[in-house]
Amino acid sequence: MKKFAAVVLLTLGAVLVGCSKQEPAAPAAAPAPAPAAVTKIVVGLDDNFPPMGFRDEKNELVGFDIDMAKEAAKRLGVEVEFKPIDWSAKEAELSGKRVDALWNGLTITEERKQNILFTAPYMENHQIIVVPAGSAIKAKADLAGKVVGAQEGSSAVDAIKKEEAVFKSFKELKTFGDNVTALMDLTTGRLEAVVVDEVVGRYYVAKKPDQYAVLDDNFGTEEYGVGVRKDDTELHGKLDKALADMKQDGSAAKIAEQWFGKNIIK
Repeated sequence: MKKFAAVVLLTLGAVLVGCSKQEPAAPAAAPAPAPAAVTKIVVGLDDNFPPMGFRDEKNELVGFDIDMAKEAAKRLGVEVEFKPIDWSAKEAELSGKRVDALWNGLTITEERKQNILFTAPYMENHQIIVVPAGSAIKAKADLAGKVVGAQEGSSAVDAIKKEEAVFKSFKELKTFGDNVTALMDLTTGRLEAVVVDEVVGRYYVAKKPDQYAVLDDNFGTEEYGVGVRKDDTELHGKLDKALADMKQDGSAAKIAEQWFGKNIIK
């Protein structure tokens, strides 16, 4: 009996020892690969928006925002590619990752902030009213019963619609793919006024002062910023710093003076 008990104890001990052995540890998960370093920024723009971004006589993209973006990219040590887009679909182009940034006189609005992460403003702008030289239209109130033009998808349209009473007094608000076409229709008499970004309107009025006049009234003040995707906080931070540095060392002011004859940097 003792012999039998001893055998049982030995067997039980072996089982317990076997059970006490630890299972081999599962191999550790491989660390997630680090995100690839950004080497290029694709900037979406309307390439018919002088003097912010447009094509010169050699069909090359030039303009104030073009020069600002090139200077910022140089400071970030990355290449910049400029991609003309349908400006009325700019948010879709950005969210669809077909462009990395919107940099072309982009007005900061509360509505746009829902889908776009903006840098700090780099300049102020007004929505001015351009009429033919000698027009009887002298103020916003005179736009009642008139055909008024603006660029489709632009902040000019938003600014007009905010002033509901004035907007409803129009005979018609016609929208165009770009400001240049709207101003051409103003020249030919198909429009009686155009609401446009001041930077654009002043540029054209200065080139043809005998054809256009700018009213003292306007549709409000706004600020321009660079827009990136809401989750692209790294690029946003880098652009914000680059713009701040460009303001501080005078580089932004120098670019502004080349295009506007004065420092319009905010």
